[in-house]
Amino acid sequence: MRIAVEGCMHGDLDNVYSTILYLEKVENTKIDLLICCGDFQAVRNEKDLESLNVPRKYKSMNSFWKYYSGQEVAPIPTIFIGGNHEASNYLWELYYGGWAAPNIYFLGFAGVVRFGGVRIGGLSGIYNARHYHLGHYERPPYNESDIRSVYHVREYDVHKLMQLEEPIDIFLSHDWPVGIADYGNWKELIQRKPFFEKEIRDRSLGSKAAADLLEKLKPPYWFSAHLHCKFSALVQHGEDGPITKFVALDKCLPGRKFLQVVEIESEPGPYTIQYDEEWLAITRKFNSVLPLTKRSANFGGPQLDIKECRQWIKSRLQTRGANPFEFVRTVPSYNPSQAVSDGSLSGHHRNPQTEAFLQLLDLPYLIDDTSESRDMTSSPAPLISRGFSDYSEDIPIDDVDEMEEIAEVDEG
Repeated sequence: MRIAVEGCMHGDLDNVYSTILYLEKVENTKIDLLICCGDFQAVRNEKDLESLNVPRKYKSMNSFWKYYSGQEVAPIPTIFIGGNHEASNYLWELYYGGWAAPNIYFLGFAGVVRFGGVRIGGLSGIYNARHYHLGHYERPPYNESDIRSVYHVREYDVHKLMQLEEPIDIFLSHDWPVGIADYGNWKELIQRKPFFEKEIRDRSLGSKAAADLLEKLKPPYWFSAHLHCKFSALVQHGEDGPITKFVALDKCLPGRKFLQVVEIESEPGPYTIQYDEEWLAITRKFNSVLPLTKRSANFGGPQLDIKECRQWIKSRLQTRGANPFEFVRTVPSYNPSQAVSDGSLSGHHRNPQTEAFLQLLDLPYLIDDTSESRDMTSSPAPLISRGFSDYSEDIPIDDVDEMEEIAEVDEG
C-alpha cells in the first residue's frame, strides 16, 4: 500500500490532489490513501469562516467547499486530523469522526480507523497545558476566547488513546511530540529555524501529550505538521525495542516539502476506511464521563467493562458491518456566484452521521449540551497574552507575514 502524507493543508485541496495525480503519472504508480496532519480547514461556506482562528487576511474559502458541495470529488481516499486553524464548528459536529465530504474522512478529536488492515490513529489539535485538564466546554458560536481554545488537546481524548493495546501502524498528531528533536538532526533544524533553539533546549517545543502517546503506542510511523518545515527522526524504544519513524511535513506551497510517500505492507486491495473494533469499545466505555464543562473528566466514575464492550461491539459490527455511516451535507455550500444571508447558512443542530454513530454504540447524544458549558465560574489563565511567546503556539512564527501579524497584535 502506498500512502501519501501531507503536512498542513490550509484548505488547498486542489493543489495537493493535483500534485498527487501528477506524481502518479510521472512515476507510473498508484497512491492508495492521502493522510493530512492538520490545519485542514474544512470550510463549507462563509459562516464557517467565523469559527476559523486565523488572522483576518488569511480568511478565505480556498477549495474544500468544492468537495463538500460535490462539485469536485477527492480522487483518492483521504484521512485527516484537526490542527489549530480549523472550521472548529464543523469538526465539533463530527467529534467522534466521520465524512467531512465524500471520500474525505475526519478522524475526530481522537480516533482510530482501519484502512485495508492498516491501523491509523490520530489526535487532533495542539497541546496547551492551561487547558489540557479541562473538559470540552466550548460551543459554537465561539467567543474571542473559545475560538482560541476549542482546538487545544484535552486529557480525556488522550486518556482514551492511552487505553489502546493492539498495535497501531500509523499515528498522527498536529504538533510534534515534545523532545522529538533529540532523535533527529536538531542542529540542522535550528540552522533553518533559529527561533526553535530555545524551545528545543528547554524541552517546550511540542506536545507532552503526544510524547506520552508515542512512548505508550510505539507505532512504526508517526507523522506531524504545524511548524511548517520538514524534519525526520528515529525513535528507538528501549534497548532492542521497536523503532518509530517520525516525519514532520511543511504546508502546501511551491518549493516546500509538504508531501511524503510511504509504502506499507498490507493485505491486497481494494481498500476502504472502516471502524476499528477496539476503538469503538473504548469510546463506548468512556462516553459516560465525556467532560463537557471546564471540569476535568472523572475517570473513577462508573464505567462499562471493556471486555464486555468489546464483545458487544463485535456483535454489532458483525450484524451491521464496519463501514462508516454515509456522508450527509448539513449546511448549504459556498456558491461564488450567489450572495447569501447568514441565516440561510445555518444548518442542522446535530450531524446525522454523529447521531447514527451513537445509535450504533447505543450511546446518548451529549455534545450539544450547553447547560453548564459557559456557566462555570472557574476559568483558566487568560487565553490571550500581549507577550510574544504565548501567541506563538497558535500561529507558527516561521513565516514573515505571520510574524508581522503577531507584531500587529502585540502593538494593538
